[in-house]
This record gives sequence, C-alpha cells and structure tokens, in this order.
Amino acid sequence: MTKTSAVFPQPAPGVKPTPRVYTEEQKAMIEELRQYALSLLLPETDPYYPNERRWMEEPECPARYMRAAKWKLDDGKRRIKGTIEWRREYKPDLISAEHVKIENDSGKILLNGFDYDGRPIITMRVGRQNTQPSERQILHLIFCLERAIDYMPEGQDSMLILVDYKSATLKSNPSISTALKVLHILQDHYVERLGRAIVTNLPMLLNFFFKGIGPFLDPVTREKMKFNPNLHELIPDEHLEVEFGGKFDYEFDPDSYWEQICRHSGVNADGSRYEPEWKRTQMPQQEQEESPKPVDSETSSTAPDLVADDDDVGSSRAPSVQLPRASKPVSVKGGSSGKEGVEVIGEEEPNVLVASA
Repeated sequence: MTKTSAVFPQPAPGVKPTPRVYTEEQKAMIEELRQYALSLLLPETDPYYPNERRWMEEPECPARYMRAAKWKLDDGKRRIKGTIEWRREYKPDLISAEHVKIENDSGKILLNGFDYDGRPIITMRVGRQNTQPSERQILHLIFCLERAIDYMPEGQDSMLILVDYKSATLKSNPSISTALKVLHILQDHYVERLGRAIVTNLPMLLNFFFKGIGPFLDPVTREKMKFNPNLHELIPDEHLEVEFGGKFDYEFDPDSYWEQICRHSGVNADGSRYEPEWKRTQMPQQEQEESPKPVDSETSSTAPDLVADDDDVGSSRAPSVQLPRASKPVSVKGGSSGKEGVEVIGEEEPNVLVASA
C-alpha cells in the first residue's frame, strides 16, 4: 500500500447508486411540494436568488421533504418552508472557507471516500478536537455537510457519517448542548441526508453522553445508526482507511486536503461559489451559458452579521455567525422519516448520538 494525500472525487469503479422509485401518487405530491417551494423563492432581483434556486433545483430536494413528512403534504410544506427560511438567513452555502479552516487543521472531520451505495463518507475523529467550543465549530460541520452534498454522485442524495471515538476523552467530546444544536440542524434542515451513521471505538466512559441525547433522536435516525458494524460490508477496501482495516493508506495534509475539497466543490476562500471545471465539462454548452452564478458572500445585502466570539481561538480571532436556536430547548419532531434504503447492520444500542462538531 502506498501512502497518499489524495481525496477521492468519485465512488469506486462499479459502484452505482440505486435510483429511488416513486408511485404516481407520490410523484404528484412531490411536484405539488415543488411548486409550493418555488412560490416561496426570493425575487430574481435578490442577490441570494441564484443560490436559493440552485438548492431548490437539486432533483431530490422536494422528494426528501415528502419522505421526511411520511407523505403528509402539509407537514412537507412546513418542513421545506422552515429550511428555506433557515438557509435564507444563515446561508450555509456561503460559509467562508477561510473562516472555518482552522477547525480542519487537525483532520477531526474529513470528507473522503464513498461507500458501496456511492454515499460520500464524512469521518469524525472525536479525539482530534483542536479548538475550544464556539459557533465556528458548528459552522465548520455545516461547511463539511455542504461539501459532502457537492460530492454526491448522480442518483445519490445521502451521506455516511463515521464517528470514531479512538483516543477521545471527556474534554475532546462535544457537550450535550452542542450535540443537540447539531442534531437540530441535521434533522430539520438536512432532512434525509443521513443515509448511515456509524459509531466505532466508543469508550464506556462516554455512554452517559448518548443517554443524554437519545430522547431527541428521530426513530428513523436512530435506526440508521449502528455501533461497530463490519465496515468491509459497507465500504470498498480501496476507500476504507487502513486504520479501519482497509487498503486506503491516507496521509492527512491539511492544506492539500482543504485545497482539493474547495476546488472540487467550487468554493472560494471567502465562501463565494463558482462552477468547478469538472462539472462544466459535463454540461451542455447552452446550460453552461445559462448556469446561474451564485452570489458572493461579501456582496449579498442579506449576509448574516459576523460578531466576535470570545471562544474563537487563534491569534486573529476570526468572527463567527450566531446560529439559530430552537424556540424550545430542542423540539425535534423527526427531520428524517421513511425507511427507504435503511439496513439493519451491526450492534443495536438503545441511545445513540449523531455527531461531533
């Protein structure tokens, strides 16, 4: 095995996502939700309109909200309206790469590789925490979720999150309040984006943490989370890192990794977007010419305010965006629902957690 710092841009050869199949009744409901969501879009003259349109035009966008709503149209409308408002206010697709890069320096959250269903893999190594708790940690996680979406191949709209607790301590583990905030964002605004969630090397010392967050987990999210499964059954050996028993001898280089991720996604340092070269070469000429150019994070008149955060680390203390808080401490009513594509793998646990920021 040869060491490499390369980030996989696509799934392993022969891996192809299985397209979802909907009934005619479901297709009609999806289209009705799509038309409702389009009616909520900003005026075309608004600087953020191209970004909002780009999000809405993702093929499975309305379908995910209908699946999450268990095919109840009114609930689907409520959910998608809430996400549109959240994205409009906090602009997760325009988070400054430069602002959150320090969070990446230890490799605590890495996007690299694909599972057997073509899902991009986000690996969270809790033991590599390198900063103090702050809103920037949450922004960094959201930035990674957005990049995972950029990496999804055609026909795939979910990701695999692998949480590795090797060398984790009470100090490096996120607080329950941070975990609940992450859970709120993931379940409410990235609905049906979690295809699988795997937890490995969990020490007994941290069991209390899962008990604290377990009641707030949507039942379907809980079902998608497994402890210590056989990773060879989920991930091709060529995309499974050596430390997990695979053949992928990945050597983390923070600058190389960050450059590859941002270039593939078409993200500038300030968070503004551009159409990456690999994608433009796949687009018909007319579509290239008509392709909307998302707004620059600095030119948008509705960009979120940046405020100094006492918890930010580093000499420059970069500003951070204050994220929304649930009207109640955490009122999670399910973000992801429906059991399409859910497998029962590995060991079951009664109380489960999602992620580490």
